[in-house]
Amino acid sequence: MLTPLLVSIIFLLAGFIQGVSGFGSALVAIPLLSLIIDIKAAVPLCILNSLVITTYLSIKMRKHLHTKKILPLCVAAVPGIIAGSTILKKVGSTTIQVTLGILLVAYSVYSLLTSPKPRKLHMAWSYLAGFLSGAIGAAFSAGGPPTIIYTTLNDWEKDTIKATLSGFFLFNSYLIAIVHAVQGLTTIEIFTYFMISAPFVLLGTVLGTICYGKIPRTRYLQIIFVFLTAMGIMMIFM
Repeated sequence: MLTPLLVSIIFLLAGFIQGVSGFGSALVAIPLLSLIIDIKAAVPLCILNSLVITTYLSIKMRKHLHTKKILPLCVAAVPGIIAGSTILKKVGSTTIQVTLGILLVAYSVYSLLTSPKPRKLHMAWSYLAGFLSGAIGAAFSAGGPPTIIYTTLNDWEKDTIKATLSGFFLFNSYLIAIVHAVQGLTTIEIFTYFMISAPFVLLGTVLGTICYGKIPRTRYLQIIFVFLTAMGIMMIFM
């Protein structure tokens, strides 16, 4: 009985983190889950719970969801996933992962120290961000950074940034969950853990969203860059 309780507590924390930032639940959940359950079970379990998080956030932020902002990211992610599955793994994913981690840390630290001014980016950048997110995600399950960086570079309000991230990750999560189900990765045991932990991840997401509402845009971006730094460090050393 201890394992389900620990899993639920982990997802309570993971939901809170993503409720505040709009991403990062896997950054918290995967390392902690791997300490108590097999990593092959942790990944699909995390995806299932991300459905709860991203569905709630997308509904909560629906007034700030803009099809023109999300659609290019989602459309470009599909060929990116195909490319990542067929090409990036053959190039040596470990080298790419470390390189991406170094770039993430450098970019995030630079942004924290200099606070670059937001700008209006051309639509072409959204397709590139979506493609890279799909490709990198398919290669080693860390595809969020390109889209996160793209949204933070734009001169969007924080609600638009979070809504775009939530909508994009909602699309990705459902797509990956379907793939996991078809491949038989989502077992009865994993689904049982999901049913137990889902209320906790929802509670954490709600609490995180409440805290998010009290954070100004500048502080919100700083939180994002701190999480990107942590993500980059994990990619370098894991």
